[in-house]
Amino acid sequence: MPFAPASDILAEYTVLDLTRVRSGPTCIRQLADWGANVIKIEDPESDKVGLGGPRSGSDFQNLHRNKRSITLNLKSPQGKEVFLALAARADVIVENYRPDVKKRLGIDYDAVSKINPRIVYASISGFGQDGPLAKRPGFDQIAQGMGGLMSITGEPGKGPMRVGIPIADLTAGVFCSQGILLALMERQKSGKGQWVQTSLLQAQVFMLDFQATRWLMDKEVPPQAGNDHPTSIPTGVFKTSDGYINIAVAGQKMWEKFASLFDDAGFKDPDFADSKGRSKNRAKLNALIEKHTVKKPAAYWIEHLNAHGCPAGEINSIDQVFGLEQVRHLGLAQPMNSQERGATEVLGQPILMSRSKASVKVPPPTLGQHTDEVLSEIGYEPDTIKELRKSGAV
Repeated sequence: MPFAPASDILAEYTVLDLTRVRSGPTCIRQLADWGANVIKIEDPESDKVGLGGPRSGSDFQNLHRNKRSITLNLKSPQGKEVFLALAARADVIVENYRPDVKKRLGIDYDAVSKINPRIVYASISGFGQDGPLAKRPGFDQIAQGMGGLMSITGEPGKGPMRVGIPIADLTAGVFCSQGILLALMERQKSGKGQWVQTSLLQAQVFMLDFQATRWLMDKEVPPQAGNDHPTSIPTGVFKTSDGYINIAVAGQKMWEKFASLFDDAGFKDPDFADSKGRSKNRAKLNALIEKHTVKKPAAYWIEHLNAHGCPAGEINSIDQVFGLEQVRHLGLAQPMNSQERGATEVLGQPILMSRSKASVKVPPPTLGQHTDEVLSEIGYEPDTIKELRKSGAV
């Protein structure tokens, strides 16, 4: 199968994918869905050593669409030679090995940039490419804890809590793809590539955002707040007669509007007059609000509050999310004809553009599905490819 770009935006760029598990493949997915010619380089024994899940699994299927696969033994001299031949023609290389592995293999940025000065070489690690913790193995939950997220997640007094998605992995991957695009833009001016680096720890700390600056600027250590917003009050989860809803009341004017919707003098309590008072008396205020919300169903409150400019919304299970007409309208579930599973759906891109469009053009490849094809594209003859197979290089 010749390269079939999923979009026209990045179709001129060739990306060598040395990644596995989640952070690296997340980065690659951003490039592949927008058209990059992604060549996934896999060890011939990949299916035996494991990839973080079976190829037929929903996770692998969602992460590895829109790419071709070749098998390559990077530990063999012939395999390394093939890799360097590919690297000499590529625009981007992405890897998420431990920092020392690529140097031992002889495929690190310094080695590759000598044969291709235009290469954009992107690395994702657990904690950075150097420094006191660089060699420590990285894992999403470890980064969530070390990066402060677990200290501000969960209910007060009940201990640290991870979030329900691998957010350090995912954001590291997205930030890495952004770094690659920035490096490609800079290359248009300088004609030179560069080494792009990020890590799970860097991504997680950056995602602390306003919680981080509460410490950096005001020396305030943010505590756990459970379902309540740390600084915007009242914002949180409230019980209704048939379930729960989110209500988000931000700012003094919205609070005054919100309070006026209830025929209850309690909302005029001086304790709630300003944001400082509402913060200090949050539990008392939440109890007052819930005294009213439990009297009517969720649908009533969502419609009533939104109609008056006070944001409120459902708390959906995952199946309910993809049942939402708005989610379908936005194209967040995309059809794909999987080689292992047949007709199915995967996550679509969350970016819409007026002229260009991302797509799920092809399903994930089988292991080494395009080895002969890709090697032929860079000049290897059929007999040479047979010899490479015989030697175990591919």
